[in-house]
Amino acid sequence: MSKIVKTLTIAGSDSSGGAGIQADLKTFEEYGTYGFSALTTIVTMDPDNGWHHNVYPVDAAIVAEQLKTVFAGGPVDAMKTGMLGSVEIVQVAEKAIKDSLQTNVVIDPVMVCKGEDEVLNPESANAIRDLLLPLATVATPNLFEAGVLSGLGKLTTLEEMKEAARLIHKLGTKNVVVKGGKALGGDLAIDVFFDGSEFTVLETAKIEPAYNHGAGCTFAAAITGGLANGLTVHEAVAKAKDFVSAAIRSGYAFNQYVGPVFHGGYRLEK
Repeated sequence: MSKIVKTLTIAGSDSSGGAGIQADLKTFEEYGTYGFSALTTIVTMDPDNGWHHNVYPVDAAIVAEQLKTVFAGGPVDAMKTGMLGSVEIVQVAEKAIKDSLQTNVVIDPVMVCKGEDEVLNPESANAIRDLLLPLATVATPNLFEAGVLSGLGKLTTLEEMKEAARLIHKLGTKNVVVKGGKALGGDLAIDVFFDGSEFTVLETAKIEPAYNHGAGCTFAAAITGGLANGLTVHEAVAKAKDFVSAAIRSGYAFNQYVGPVFHGGYRLEK
C-alpha cells in the first residue's frame, strides 16, 4: 500500500459483535482502512432476562488517554462517534476533534440500544446535539434519534423524516441522513439524505428475515470509510446504503433475541 488510510471510532463495545466498536472496526477493514478505536462504554445483554441491556461507561479520563494515543500520529482521514455514555465523554470527544483539527467527522447520535425505546442518558443526548452536531460532516440519526433531536417526536412518514432532517441540519451539521430502514410501512427500506439544500431518498427492498442488529453502526462506519477513501459525502452515503444492505442479506440468527449483520457481505456479493 502506498498510503495507509486511517479511520477512528469513538464508541461502545458490543460483545455480540454486530454493533458498536466491533462493527466499526470490521467495516473499516472491509473499506481497506486502518482502524483506531477509543472505547467509551461496555454493553452487556442478559440472555436470562429477555436480552436486557446493561451499559457501563468508561471513565472519561481513560477515554481522553485513548484519544491522546490515537491523535499522537496526527488527524485521521475520517472518524465517527457512536455510543458515548456520559456528558463528560461527549466533552472529551468534542475537545479531541477540535484540538486535532479533525475533518470528515461522522456523528452517529446513539441514544438507545436496539430493542430499547428510551433515551439512555438524556443529558448525553443534549450534549451530542449541542457540542458534536456542529462539528459533524454527517449526522446519522435513526427515526427515534431524529425525532428527539428535531423535537418532532415519533416519525412515521417520509415527509416527517424530511422535516426532521431539515431541523437537525439547522443545529449545525453539514449533512444529515435520517435512517428509516425497515421502520416505515411498505416494502422499501428508506433513508433520507439532506445536504442543506436538496433531499435524496435512498431506497432498497426490505430484506426478510431482517438480521439487522448493528445496521446503524455499520452504516455510519461505512460512510466514515468512504470519506476516508476520498468519496464525496453523497457518494459515501450511497455506497454505505449498498454496503449495509448486503450486510443484512448476509446476516444470521445469533440466538432467539438478535440477528447481527455480517460485515463482509458486500465483499462476498462482489
